[in-house]
Amino acid sequence: MTAIKMLRLDGNAADFEKRLQARLAWDASEDLEIHKRVLDIIGDVRNRGDRALIDYTNRFDRTAFKSGAELELSSGELKLAWDTLPSAQAIALQTAADRVSAYAEHQKLQSWQFTELDGTLLGQKVTPLDRAGLYVPGGKAAYPSSVLMNAIPAKVAGVGELVMVVPTPGGETNPLVLAAAYVARVDRVFTIGGAQAVAALAYGTETVPAVDKIVGPGNIYVATAKKLVFGQVGIDMIAGPSEILIICDGQTNPDWIAMDLFSQAEHDENAQAILISQDAVFLDKVEASINQLLPTMERADIIRASLTGRGAFIKVADLAQAAEVANRIAPEHLELSVENPEALADNIRNAGAIFMGRYTAEALGDYCAGPNHVLPTSSTARYSSPLGVYDFQKRSSLINCSAAGAHNLGKIASVLARGESLTAHARSAEFRV
Repeated sequence: MTAIKMLRLDGNAADFEKRLQARLAWDASEDLEIHKRVLDIIGDVRNRGDRALIDYTNRFDRTAFKSGAELELSSGELKLAWDTLPSAQAIALQTAADRVSAYAEHQKLQSWQFTELDGTLLGQKVTPLDRAGLYVPGGKAAYPSSVLMNAIPAKVAGVGELVMVVPTPGGETNPLVLAAAYVARVDRVFTIGGAQAVAALAYGTETVPAVDKIVGPGNIYVATAKKLVFGQVGIDMIAGPSEILIICDGQTNPDWIAMDLFSQAEHDENAQAILISQDAVFLDKVEASINQLLPTMERADIIRASLTGRGAFIKVADLAQAAEVANRIAPEHLELSVENPEALADNIRNAGAIFMGRYTAEALGDYCAGPNHVLPTSSTARYSSPLGVYDFQKRSSLINCSAAGAHNLGKIASVLARGESLTAHARSAEFRV
């Protein structure tokens, strides 16, 4: 097997910025044919409802459903999946769910208000969404962790009804996914997937209720459908390939760092794994660990493609410069594998999740640490945040003017409204002066 030679970048080189941007670039251009196909599917589901949903499900998932009622799994089926789960998996699933829930409880936004001297009340009312939809990949793929990460914040927020869709190719269900739905208290589960499931959640059919927001990962058809129904419903985000950026001072076991890089590279060939260090000798050691450990990995070919196609080692002068580079990259996952991670974290502004210290592997955050693993990718951590309880809550402004408040504010509003030539606005305010 040919040894991997990691791309090396020098943070102090004249062409560093250009080479870094070239490595970060990811072609997210839309496939117009997929775009058109998804639009057709959405339109068909809107027009024909259950009939279209059943037709697409039978065609793409090799099923033989005849009615909308057959698409829904009963609560008894979810409980059976949980009751028959091997004890080790049940304990791990419950423990992870408890930790995610405990963390989410701290995120709840609260309503607030205050009263001004003239008696006018101003405030903000926080309410949960009425109904949310959760997309879960199906078939051979098993993502119970995604069920927990998406469903539990919604339930903590107080969402009235949580509807999950999961495809079952060939009628095959995944017990671990269904057990996770049971543990996370998902209200309804439908065995549908693809763009047709997104359309059903967005617009509703005779069987599937329309939701207010759709969350959860999926393939290019699912991602495209979420883009196209946005506005009709809210969505969590359009996620790009998984990313990990590690800053290391050269004192961590290089095998640990190599495996942490693998943990994201194994997702797919477009995943990105980057290591930053001020120690060139350490970078050599990690490269040696990569080549020693790679043959032992089940997904070695995917990891190799990811590391050679999108991975990089970046040499910097010191940890301060490492933080500057990290802020420019704005990674999904950022590991601070250094002696004093708290001090370094003070310099980090842009990251989806920050894993602090030598013992905090990113994989712990994926499954059971507590914080959400649904994170901004493709440098969107510059302006967005992890999925959380707040994504399932709405904020309404409260204004209750006293007579004195209406008098004072009315005069101000009148001047501003007439300055905009909106006379009805002005007179509406003036009536109360």
